[in-house]
Amino acid sequence: MAQTFGVNLRGVIDLLSQHLYSSPRVYVRELLQNAVDAVTARGLTDPGAPARIVLECPEHTGDGTLRIHDSGIGLAEDEVHTLLSTLGGTSKRDELGFARRDFLGQFGVGLLSCFLIADEVRLVSRSATGGPAVRWVGRGDGTYTVEVDDSARAEVGTTVTLLPRRDCDHWAEYETVAPLAAEFGSVLPYDVRVVGATGSRVITAPAPPWVRAPGEDVDDHRERLFAYCRETFGFEPFDALPLEFGAVGLTGAAFVLPAGAHPSAKQSHRVYLKRMLVGTAIEGLLPDWAYFVRCVVDTSALRPTASREALYEDETLLAVRDALGERLRDWLVRMAATDPERAGQLLAAHHMGIKSLALVDDELLGLAERWLPYETTRGAMPLRQFRRAHPTVLYTPDVDEFRQLAPVAAAQGIGLVNAGYAYDTDLLRRLAERDGPDTARRVEPRELLAALGRPDARTEAALAAAVEVATTVLADHDCEPTLREFDPVSLPALLVADADGARRRDAAAAAADADPLWSELLGRLVDDGSGAAQRLVLNTRNPLVARLGEVADAALLESAVRALYVHALLQSHRPLRPKDTAALTGSFLDLLDRAIGR
Repeated sequence: MAQTFGVNLRGVIDLLSQHLYSSPRVYVRELLQNAVDAVTARGLTDPGAPARIVLECPEHTGDGTLRIHDSGIGLAEDEVHTLLSTLGGTSKRDELGFARRDFLGQFGVGLLSCFLIADEVRLVSRSATGGPAVRWVGRGDGTYTVEVDDSARAEVGTTVTLLPRRDCDHWAEYETVAPLAAEFGSVLPYDVRVVGATGSRVITAPAPPWVRAPGEDVDDHRERLFAYCRETFGFEPFDALPLEFGAVGLTGAAFVLPAGAHPSAKQSHRVYLKRMLVGTAIEGLLPDWAYFVRCVVDTSALRPTASREALYEDETLLAVRDALGERLRDWLVRMAATDPERAGQLLAAHHMGIKSLALVDDELLGLAERWLPYETTRGAMPLRQFRRAHPTVLYTPDVDEFRQLAPVAAAQGIGLVNAGYAYDTDLLRRLAERDGPDTARRVEPRELLAALGRPDARTEAALAAAVEVATTVLADHDCEPTLREFDPVSLPALLVADADGARRRDAAAAAADADPLWSELLGRLVDDGSGAAQRLVLNTRNPLVARLGEVADAALLESAVRALYVHALLQSHRPLRPKDTAALTGSFLDLLDRAIGR
């Protein structure tokens, strides 16, 4: 036998009114929303009907209550029972249960927000369809009463009365209600007034401030958008883009931040739904790459969540997001073609967002290649300029590796690009996908080592004893010495990571600890090469290195080798391990002691 769920109305009201909304301040928005929908509904059947909404604060009413009057369609007795006294009951859906586009409300829970500040909500309404006025009183404990009182209201419309709790009196005061009503409803299409002790204030404007007025000059509209951004968002925009998409009933403006913002910063857009404010920090309106843009929009197609403090993620929102992203992308491409200097300023301020977009857009990939500066061995320059001298872009994906290899590569005439910053490596890979594999590729440190010249046999023989000592000393640091001659002469040694050596070392260590079967399998990964994870490349053109062959004191030679190793390690910007720090300290003190002793 089917059973009906038992519902604790008091618990449900507490759950929705206390936990659905983020703050008691939203009760003003919900009251305005219901009043606007009532006025809209009456206007659909009677276009000549008055369209007024008035909020009377306790300073005006004199009895401590807050009242909101509207000239809307009103409610009959049966509608009061169906809509006000049923959770989820709403007149703003069609016969199939879909939200009607003319109305703001959809969920039938907005009136519950009044219980955020009051334990009792009173409503008096007269329906435009005829019949007597109806009085409804709802309480926070889940009970309500309905009675017919034809003398309660003479005009068609509704009056909602709230008696705030003592701890919530300030939420109903004029100084609180007027700013909240202006924030949520300043662009509503109806006359909305807030009445206090000394008079009334009209909070609505004739049109949204971002909409271009009939006959308004383009430059005047642009200046007005800049002023709106300064007042609303608090910054002077780099540029302002009017937005209009008739397919989804969207108008608004996009404001480009004047300085770089962090890519992980949350988007905070100002969104209106049918000219009622949804929120001032709405996320998800723009693609993630457009983190440097802030928007204000009004739309009739997007859906809010039940709390009306965020947007529902559906296909419509995805379509709007794509359309707005396309608008920004076209603006970037057009500006690069018509105003290169200004485009360069934008890219300098917001290169992260441009790079992320270039990963998925070929036109912006070309824009990034042409304008975004990269750190290279020829100085900072765009990739397109660098490719004129080096058709194949050799790059390193690590900043420290580039800093270590750049002086040597530049001295040998090898062009090298630093791709160690965010998106750089991915962009170069995309460039290779677009223009061919020879366009860009990563260079391994051992490739640079192979490009360095070998010393002659006489030099190798003179340094053979020093190399033998260095092999023993550097073994503790997982390093192996190698002789090469290269420029600049002033650089005595270069520390180069050997990926194959690191792999062999790790495989050998794992094989030593593994069982016989795994040890045999891992042993196949270990070839006959050096197991060192790095190489200390000694520059035989450097006078200091050349004199190592003349050192007869074994202890002095060991200290010199350790000092050269630590110097090269510091040049590579790699962290010092404890044994590296010990080598630095020991070699420095030993050489200093010998110098003072002499």
